[in-house]
Amino acid sequence: MCNDNKELQQFKKRVLELARKSYEHNVYMYIGFLSMAEQDVLYEMQQELKGIPYTLFGGMEDCERRILRFGSEESLGYAEEFPIICLLVKPMIEKFADDLTHRDFLGALMNLGIDRSTIGDILIQGKNAYIFCMDKIAPFLMENLDKVKHTNVRCESVEAQTSFPMKEPESISFTVSSERADGIVAKVYKLSRNQSLLLFREKKIFINGRINENNSHILKSTDMISVRGYGRFVYYGCDYETKKGKLSVSAGVYR
Repeated sequence: MCNDNKELQQFKKRVLELARKSYEHNVYMYIGFLSMAEQDVLYEMQQELKGIPYTLFGGMEDCERRILRFGSEESLGYAEEFPIICLLVKPMIEKFADDLTHRDFLGALMNLGIDRSTIGDILIQGKNAYIFCMDKIAPFLMENLDKVKHTNVRCESVEAQTSFPMKEPESISFTVSSERADGIVAKVYKLSRNQSLLLFREKKIFINGRINENNSHILKSTDMISVRGYGRFVYYGCDYETKKGKLSVSAGVYR
């Protein structure tokens, strides 16, 4: 993540260097999985990247961590797949397995000494996890990722599009005084208004992939909101106004 000005400048320098190489050498160039904060920095570089096509992809639609690829089939004259592998990690004996969390799987991966940028989204399904990673690290993980917390696991490559059972977001409805982002975030995650406001100040709110520090921002239907530490939801919009002047709104929460 870009936590300070030095890292920010290094990240921008790397982006511009690979964009130039892609353009000058007529080849695809990649930067490993970007955090949402890094993607926000990328969006701020539109003027500097003008005329250089790029794509962000994380292995499936709606992935939050995504690889940056410079070049396109139209500009380069040939197609190339993203270097992404989906790994299924499952317990050796499910009935003895711990109830493992995203943090447990990420901790096990980081304990192997790999670079965070080689790992994309980690999607939990029961006691299994689907991990998107760069193809260059996949063989190492399949050989060395054998334990998560106290659970012995095995790791295999799968086709994400056909193997991962996509879950629809859970639809919820509630009333608010307005469609301000801070109020809706507070309602979705059962927070106080002050707790919600703090998330904006700490730059933990992303709306449609962009950091948003404006807690009074008015949400629009289909906006995707990610809240670091809590999850994400899609805002469906206002359904109707109550007799007391409140707005009945709905959202789809990804559990």
